[in-house]
Amino acid sequence: MTVRERIEKLQELMKKQDIQIYIVPTADYHQSEYVGEHFKARKYLTGFTGSAGTAVVLQDQAYLWTDGRYFIQAARELQGSGIILQRMGEPDVPTMETFLKQELPESGVIGFDGRTVGVAKGQEYAKIAADKGGSVRYDLDLIDEIWEERPALSEKTAFLLDIRYAGESVEHKLARVREAMEEQKADVLVITSLDDIGWLLNIRGNDVEYFPLLLSYAVVGKDGVELYADERKFSDEMKAHFRENHVTLYPYDGIYGRMKAFTKEQKVMLDPEQMNYALFSNISGEVKKIQAENPIVLMKAVKNQTEAENIRNAHIKDGIAHTKFMYWLKKNIGKERITEMTASAKLEEFRGMQEHYMGPSFGPISAYKEHAACAHYSSTPETDVELKTEGLFLTDTGGHYWEGSTDITRTVALGEITEEMRRHFTTVVCGMLHLANARFLYGCSGLTLDYAAREPFWRQGLNYNHGTGHGVGYLGNIHEPPVNFHWKRVPGKSKYPALEVRMVITDEPGIYIEGSHGIRIENELMVAEGEKNEYGQFLHFEILTYVPIDLDAIALELMTEQEKKLLNDYHQKVYEKIGPHLEEEERNWLKEYTKAV
Repeated sequence: MTVRERIEKLQELMKKQDIQIYIVPTADYHQSEYVGEHFKARKYLTGFTGSAGTAVVLQDQAYLWTDGRYFIQAARELQGSGIILQRMGEPDVPTMETFLKQELPESGVIGFDGRTVGVAKGQEYAKIAADKGGSVRYDLDLIDEIWEERPALSEKTAFLLDIRYAGESVEHKLARVREAMEEQKADVLVITSLDDIGWLLNIRGNDVEYFPLLLSYAVVGKDGVELYADERKFSDEMKAHFRENHVTLYPYDGIYGRMKAFTKEQKVMLDPEQMNYALFSNISGEVKKIQAENPIVLMKAVKNQTEAENIRNAHIKDGIAHTKFMYWLKKNIGKERITEMTASAKLEEFRGMQEHYMGPSFGPISAYKEHAACAHYSSTPETDVELKTEGLFLTDTGGHYWEGSTDITRTVALGEITEEMRRHFTTVVCGMLHLANARFLYGCSGLTLDYAAREPFWRQGLNYNHGTGHGVGYLGNIHEPPVNFHWKRVPGKSKYPALEVRMVITDEPGIYIEGSHGIRIENELMVAEGEKNEYGQFLHFEILTYVPIDLDAIALELMTEQEKKLLNDYHQKVYEKIGPHLEEEERNWLKEYTKAV
């Protein structure tokens, strides 16, 4: 079927069910950042392949909302479909909520699959409908009715994360979680976020694209844990692990009936920011709901000593792979045909040579010249271009190793670049180094410290329209909330916790000039303890990422002596940590590219 035919089939179903508006988000049942093939309903319906967007279908028209990362891609992929692109944030483009209020008729019905919609969003849709005297239907997966040969839910096997990687037993983690439950006077805790379940039970899976996570739900009681997942995914060893920790297995879809079984005598703790609307709605109104942040969120954000040491080792491996890639790129550009996609594949090849490598930690960004001006550009066979001996090339990639997950961005000069590019590159490098070198008192959050990275930009009247950093999970989500660097409070992201020792967070300022170039330099940092005196406990950052900054693109005359020292100190460590693992020619090249300036 063509996209037009799919839309028409959906509209026929809507008319039969008397639904005026049907919403198809980009989500699985767990609000995951990336989703498996079974959950790509919006992609199937619209043909738009970007990672973020929501389709809104009326009985006579269809629309798609997406953000600035995907305007160009969406316009191209929606061409001929009849779907109207709504460019979020642009002048005269209504928000989706405003549009729903305008378009829903009196007594109208909004339909959606409540398993793919978060609690807050579902409640918002319900209010919009109620204000019109209408209602919502959240029990409808209409896409499933038109999707021929829909991919099945993942049946890939799960695996244990040994204590030498996890660093803390399930027994100890459960004790900590139950302590938090006791503080809230909760009888049970419902967990729906895949990375939190993986952390708590020291298990991982292969059900989510790019993330080693298992499709599952968990209900933690005072004496045991109910795990809702496909039993076929677990080995005998894993089942013994569950029995040892009083974990009982139930069918994956059994969680919805479980929510209905709670009684008014029970106090149920849940995190509405992580739960889907259907699950939440299945809990009786008589049940006492304790709506609070899932305590695991901050527990897993603070890495234990074992995880911290493992993460350091993972970054050495990643640094070796990425440095080998930079050497290869610099030596071969102009001598053989290299494109965005073949360069990305080569970097993946170098990672694959490292021991314990598991795969990429997110969809790679490999962007040449003006493509890099789109902060989340994804090269495709249609957009793939050849790299030439000129301009800037950006890679934002990462890997999962048994020792942890990585996320690194480097921008390199492939030949001649303009003075503006050189100035912008130097600004980005200085911003990254300023933040990495910050010293601060305990109690500071990412809101406090973001200025350190942006000051070199703001001094020139420049800025970048994204956060400066995000938390990083340990074989979980590469973008792990709630830790972040941002200069202002963002609607919907109200949590900016104080930075704690052994939290891992990225440092990635950038600049994006449409039609010309994009530059981003990203290292990962770990919060470390500094001195304690009469003023309080001081903290600083330990740099985890060790890959050279391209000296070919820097304008040294624009750097202060202090900034040059920061760069030299960083490069000295890069050479010390990575050099011994390279071949002689690579090591000689690295010595030149990390020389003092």
